Amino acid sequence: MRKLLITLSLFSAFNLMAQQDPLLSHNVFNQMSINPAYTGSSGMICATAIHRQQWMNFGEGTPITSVVNVDAAISPFGVSSGIGLSVVQDQFGFNQDIGVDLSYAVRFSIQGVGNLAFGVNGGFVNNTLEPEWNFPDTQGPDNNLVPVGSQSDMNFDFGAGIYFHNNEMFFGVSATHINQPQFFKEYLGHYRRHFYLTGGYFLQLPNQAWAVNPSVIISSDLVINHLTAGMNFVYNKKFWGGVSYRVGESVTGMIGLELFSGMRIGYAYDFSTTEISGFNSGSHELMLGYCFSLKKERAPEQYKSIRFL
Repeated sequence: MRKLLITLSLFSAFNLMAQQDPLLSHNVFNQMSINPAYTGSSGMICATAIHRQQWMNFGEGTPITSVVNVDAAISPFGVSSGIGLSVVQDQFGFNQDIGVDLSYAVRFSIQGVGNLAFGVNGGFVNNTLEPEWNFPDTQGPDNNLVPVGSQSDMNFDFGAGIYFHNNEMFFGVSATHINQPQFFKEYLGHYRRHFYLTGGYFLQLPNQAWAVNPSVIISSDLVINHLTAGMNFVYNKKFWGGVSYRVGESVTGMIGLELFSGMRIGYAYDFSTTEISGFNSGSHELMLGYCFSLKKERAPEQYKSIRFL
């Protein structure tokens, strides 16, 4: 029954044009999924995987999200650029959706200020629905806006963004689903454009072993708005821990460490602040990442910038 309720509520959200992109706790590690201009910003080859299980013990059909991002800095014909691949799988209720995007960013160095990048991405999003309704003596609800049989739909999707960073801060503006791809057209499903504003700062404390890493992300589809503010404390550029707050939704605690040069792991636990908190044991999220450079003479500096925390 809970699987049914999740599907009905989230599928209704599609028709009501609510927030549709998955929301993750490791926002700073997932920037390429929402902003293609981030691609190649590390100057290295990076791979990041994030897995999130939401509302544990709520019942079958709770949201499960997996993200894999791979990007690399390149310089074709002497043009500073970045290329990347992003795969996002989102499961909830009867839905199993997957999006695959290729991204490209061109970067410009502003002397004494930082680096500015413009990026675009394009790919496909596949939406699959396998309904298992439990209505007596019927195959489904008597409502032509609710799917009865299996559904699968694949559509082109693209986004764009701007990203600025230096060793102390980052700032990004981006949009996803610019073409508002439709799915399950018979049931009026479509993605709305989502807009993102991200920012963060890396503040070195008087004790050089410690640094503070505040960050913020604002997302909106012009119907639903989300504001998440976080604060991490970084020790010796190898360990970090902190909290974040998604206004009106959840409080998150997170920890992480660098296992060895370029390899990092992080864990986040979300406690819902809504009424649903009484029906689940929280949300868990695991992050694994690895960055390396093919130029041996350049030592990786993955923790000198907020971009990596």
